Amino acid sequence: MSRFVLAAFVVALVPAGRAAIGQSISADQTVNRLSGYVEQYYSRAQSIVTNESVIVQRLNRDMSFNGFARRLVYELRVEWDPSVAGDESPAKVTRQLLTVNGKPPKKGDKPECMDPKSVSPEPLAFLLPDRRQKYSFTSAGVGRVDGRDAVMVDYKALERGEPIVEWTEDCVSVDAPGRFRGRLWAEPETATIVRMDEQLMGMVDLPIPRKHQRVNGNLFMTLERADMSIRYRPVRFNDPDETLMLPAEITSSSMWRNGGSAGSRVTQSFSNYRRFVTAGRILR
Repeated sequence: MSRFVLAAFVVALVPAGRAAIGQSISADQTVNRLSGYVEQYYSRAQSIVTNESVIVQRLNRDMSFNGFARRLVYELRVEWDPSVAGDESPAKVTRQLLTVNGKPPKKGDKPECMDPKSVSPEPLAFLLPDRRQKYSFTSAGVGRVDGRDAVMVDYKALERGEPIVEWTEDCVSVDAPGRFRGRLWAEPETATIVRMDEQLMGMVDLPIPRKHQRVNGNLFMTLERADMSIRYRPVRFNDPDETLMLPAEITSSSMWRNGGSAGSRVTQSFSNYRRFVTAGRILR
């Protein structure tokens, strides 16, 4: 995985099997179950829409706030194309901007540096059967999330790619493939995913283009730390009755050395889940 600031919309699905918490289960067995659920979810995820509230906050090196936060609200949903091949993600998150700092967006407004992208990869797509061979998985025992037992699986990419950097006048966007490790938490009996974390493995040095260099300034900037955490909550739908575990909140942060801004924190919270069933009807 290779994300510093993420947006996600993931559902852990109805279980297809059960396993006692004390039973020894290999990482492969656990990943097989998770993979099947993610694949099943993507086959129907396009029927669910939510509101995503985003708070973007710049940070000083001591983690104190730098200036005022930017607040955004989007309508968010998942799109899935299982025919997508190669390195492109078959599952994507799409957003429609509703408000900026409590007001409707103005015509011609452009996204700011740390705003979520209108289209971004769905974070659990790496668990799909045709993609998970690029990662190694290790059982990490049993932990607890929100007071409940959960089996844990650690993962990391098998290959490390070169960082991909995109520069604009006032912003730098970085993709660092293979430089993150993560952990999944899932309910032992149902394999429902209840939490997902990722952390950067080691610092990443990036050359600063000449036009962005300052006089007698640095030639490189360094990504020192980047992490992300997704937590899920049960959401109940009616007609037909169903309870799904959906994202409650995503927090991500990064810290830079020799950059224009020391760091940032982005908080994404999800509410007003709706499910489109038949004839364009919305059920709450």
